[in-house]
Amino acid sequence: MNPPTALIAEDEPLLAEALRADLQRLWPALQIVAMAGDGAQAVQQALALRPTVCFLDIRMPGLSGLDAARALAEDWPDDAAAPFPLLVFVTAYDQYALQAFDAQAVDYLLKPVDEARLAACVQRLQRALATRRDAAQALQDGLAQLRGLLGAAAPPAQPRLQVVQAQVGQTVHLVPVDEVIYFEAADKYVRVVTQEREHLIRLSLRELLPQLDPAVFWQVHRGTVVQARCIASARRDESGKAFLTLRGRPETLVASRLYAHRFKGM
Repeated sequence: MNPPTALIAEDEPLLAEALRADLQRLWPALQIVAMAGDGAQAVQQALALRPTVCFLDIRMPGLSGLDAARALAEDWPDDAAAPFPLLVFVTAYDQYALQAFDAQAVDYLLKPVDEARLAACVQRLQRALATRRDAAQALQDGLAQLRGLLGAAAPPAQPRLQVVQAQVGQTVHLVPVDEVIYFEAADKYVRVVTQEREHLIRLSLRELLPQLDPAVFWQVHRGTVVQARCIASARRDESGKAFLTLRGRPETLVASRLYAHRFKGM
C-alpha cells in the first residue's frame, strides 16, 4: 500500500515550513510531496502529483484556497486509482470556516496552528483515509470475484462510432460523426453540436468516449470533447486554462488545466 502524501499551499514560507515540520512529527508516514506558494501553483502540482491530502491556505495571491479547491473539483479526473484529495483549509480568519466545510473540507485550521489542534486534524484525516481504504478494498474484492466468475475475459474493443442517432419525438436524426464539432455533457444527456444545429442523446459522456477516435476527438474538459480539426485557436490564461475558438461555431469553449497541455506550439 502506498504511503499517504500531502501538498502544502501557503504563501508565507516560514508558516509553510512550520506546518511541514509539525506534520512530519505528528504523522511520520505522511510524505510531503509539494510546497506551493500560490493557488494556481497548488492546482497545477496537485493535478500532476495526485496527493492524498491538500493543506490549502485560504488567502493566497491569485487563486484563493477556496478557488483552488473548486478548480481541483472541476479538473480532477475520474480515476479510481487517484481519488480526490482530502482537503484541509488553513486560515487566520475563522469566518471562513463555514465556507471551508461547504467546499467539502475534512477540517480547517486557524493560524497560528496549535499543535494539539493539528494532532486532532491528523487523527481525523487518518480515520477518513481508513474508511476510504476499506471501501476501496471492498470494491476491489468484489471486482476480483466478478472477474473470476466471468473467466477474466477482456471485453472486446468497441467499434468506432460512425453515426449518432438522435431522437426527437418520433423522428430519429442520423448525424454523421465527422460533422460533429463537439460533444458536451448535459445532466443525463450529451449535447451533439454540429455547425448547423444541436441534438440531445440519452447517453453519458463516459459511455460515448470509448466509441470515439481519440486522435480525432480530443477531451478538453471532463464534460467536453471536441473534434480537433474544428479548433481554430487556443488562448491560454495565467490560471492555466485554454479558451478555444471554433470553426463553424460562434461560442468559445474552455479547456481545463488538466487538458490544456494539448495546446502548445510545434
